[in-house]
Amino acid sequence: MIVNADWPDIAFEPWKDTGAALHLYSQIVGKYRLAHTPWVNHSWHATLYVSPRGLTTGTVCDGGGGAAEIVFDFHQHAVVGTAADGRSAQFALEPMSVAGFAQKFTKLLQDIGATVQFDGRPNEIADALPFAEDVAERPYDADAVRRFHGALVQIERVFGTFRTGFLGKVSPVHLFWGSFDMAVTRFSGRGAPPHPGGIPALPDDVTREAYSHEVSSAGFWPGGGGIDYPAFYSYAYPTPDAFAKAPVRPEAAFFHEALGEFILPYDAVREADDPDATLLAFLQSTYDAAASLGNWDRAALECSTGVPLRPRAV
Repeated sequence: MIVNADWPDIAFEPWKDTGAALHLYSQIVGKYRLAHTPWVNHSWHATLYVSPRGLTTGTVCDGGGGAAEIVFDFHQHAVVGTAADGRSAQFALEPMSVAGFAQKFTKLLQDIGATVQFDGRPNEIADALPFAEDVAERPYDADAVRRFHGALVQIERVFGTFRTGFLGKVSPVHLFWGSFDMAVTRFSGRGAPPHPGGIPALPDDVTREAYSHEVSSAGFWPGGGGIDYPAFYSYAYPTPDAFAKAPVRPEAAFFHEALGEFILPYDAVREADDPDATLLAFLQSTYDAAASLGNWDRAALECSTGVPLRPRAV
C-alpha cells in the first residue's frame, strides 16, 4: 500500500466521538458568524474556511474596533478570538461538554468586545439537544484533529484547483458546519425546481434558497451521515436522468443509491500514486456527467484550469 505523508490517515471510527464534538463546536462558532453577516446566496455567508492553523470564520463585522475573527487552532488546540482593536482571548480545546464549550465561547466573545449572539440549537442533526443542555463530556483526540486538519489542507488545495476551470458562478471552497462537510459547487445559471426540504433541524426555506438554482456540487465528509469512512461525494440538483449510470473515474468511485450521489473513499485518494490527479479525475468526471446529462451550456461556462502567474487565454 502506498502511503502519502501529505495525505494523513483519518479513519473515521477511532476519532468519531471527537469528530462529533468538533462538529457541534463548529456549529456554535458558525452560528456566531451567521448572526452578524448579511445573507449571501446559498448560505455562503455562514461557512468556515480552512486556514494554515485550522478553521476560521474570516472577518466578522462585530467586536472591538468593528471586526473580529474566530479560529479553531488545530496546532495549538485552542479556540482563538481576535478583534480589530487588538484584543484577543482563547481557550483550550480539550475534553469538555458542548455546554461547557458554549460557556467558554461566550466568555471569549465578551473578552474581545464582541456581541454574544448565536442560536442555541444544532442544525442538520436529528434529535440533538440544545447546546446548553448537552452536558455529557466529549473526548478530544488532539492527534486525530491534527491529522484531520492536514487532510483538509490537501483537499482545499485540490478543490481550489478544480474551481479554476469554470467561468460561470462557482462557490468558494468552504466548510458547511451544518453537515460538517467541505464543498465546492458549480452552477449552470438556470433556476431549479423548489427543493422538497425535510432536512432534520433545518428550516425548509433555508434549504430551498440553498438549492434555488441548478448545481453540480462536490465535497468531502470525514464520515458519518450514511457512511462509516471518510469520503468525497458529488451530486447534481436536480438529478438528471441516467446520472447514476454515468461513467466516472477513478475505478474506486461508485454511485451510492441511498445517498443519491457518487462516492469516492478518501483512502482511494490517499493510497493512489498521484492523489491530486485521482481526486481531480473524480471531480471532473462527476461534473462532466452532471453538465452533459443536464444540458448545461458547457462551451460558455468552462475554461482551462488556472496556472499561477499565467492569465487565462481569451
